[in-house]
Amino acid sequence: MPSTTSRLIRGLCALLIVGGLPPATAAAADRAGERPAAAQPASEWRVDLASTSADQHNIDHRGDGGLTIGDGRTRTPSAPGKAFAVYTAPAQSLGRQADAFTLRRQADVPSGTQVLTEVRGSGHPDRWTQWTTPDSAGRLRLPEVVSVLQVRLTLLGSSTATPVVSDVLVHADPTRSAARAQRGAAQAASVTYRLFATREGLTGQTTANGHVIQPRDHFVALPSRRMLASNGGREYQVRLCYARTGRCETAPVWDVGPWNTQDDYWNPPAQRQMWRDLPQGTPEAQAAYQSGYNGGLDEFGRRVANPAGIDVADGTFWDGLGMTDNDWVDVTFQPTDGGGGQSTVTAWAEANVRSCAATSCGAVSKVYPNESYPANCWKTGQLVSAEGYTSDKWIELPLRSGGVGYVSGIYLKGDATGGVTRQCGT
Repeated sequence: MPSTTSRLIRGLCALLIVGGLPPATAAAADRAGERPAAAQPASEWRVDLASTSADQHNIDHRGDGGLTIGDGRTRTPSAPGKAFAVYTAPAQSLGRQADAFTLRRQADVPSGTQVLTEVRGSGHPDRWTQWTTPDSAGRLRLPEVVSVLQVRLTLLGSSTATPVVSDVLVHADPTRSAARAQRGAAQAASVTYRLFATREGLTGQTTANGHVIQPRDHFVALPSRRMLASNGGREYQVRLCYARTGRCETAPVWDVGPWNTQDDYWNPPAQRQMWRDLPQGTPEAQAAYQSGYNGGLDEFGRRVANPAGIDVADGTFWDGLGMTDNDWVDVTFQPTDGGGGQSTVTAWAEANVRSCAATSCGAVSKVYPNESYPANCWKTGQLVSAEGYTSDKWIELPLRSGGVGYVSGIYLKGDATGGVTRQCGT
């Protein structure tokens, strides 16, 4: 698949030869607009707070461009008593590599409310860094250099007030080092811990990423937002194995808990959000329950009643692992796609995402120029042509509304599948 630059040159040549637009093709019929000029490296930009392609739950978009909580009655168990909304902006392609960023946020945050701002990046088609929170000055440094950045805003309101975010400005510092890039790659290795798992239940309630829990659902919760995947996404997942039944399942991380919300115990102590005097792989709740750590209390001052380090949704608990009661399981952390999950693709043109791998199928969403999207796999479908190139590769994308859609690989940067290596059905 040609690069964006080679496609542009070929398209301009066609215009000069025929003195007008290239002949209409199936691709031209599928495109929603003409491809813009190649993007320049982005050193500073505003986060789009009104994007129709954002992953969002319970967000109210104000007329002045800001956003706030939609329904103040919406709750999530990881923030008890708080109104809840989450907005994950579309990924921003930097056009360069960077690991250091500064965020300047304009927001009205009344007493008793909160806005959590988190950032993650990707330097590889199949891997995101963990979510990172800027310091009090808005600065953050990711564990590796990245070329794509994404911002997530979680809004928590009180019974009488809600926060309003009016602007988020991001500045990228292109300074990087090979040593940092190598260290970041090493941190992505899988690691396994023996953890006490509890059944989450809570059917009908909303998780920390906006997912409404279904009967016999398949996902897990970890006590930190650093590995919280998007609603329906598998950017962060773990593999659980239960020795009593010999059964295993790989499940996405769609909620925050149990007990704590800032206990990323899978990270080295120096990188841990809280409880840095605990060994890596030991959840705070486990230490509190077994040895009285922190007076036997969690981060909210509650008495810890079990050593749980992971919550398991009913479908994974009963059907996937064959568990009948809370018990110890082996959990392998897979911060990347684990070899079988999602990749990230970037579009070079606006195009329809369709219900099947053919232009005759209805449009269910769109991709937009220079924006990045999670992708599950690729499959063969209808031939699509554009600017002298033809491809029958279609990429499966998860939809915010649930289910999947397909976009022709002809509209994606990189090779014929946009960098997605896994074929659907394998």
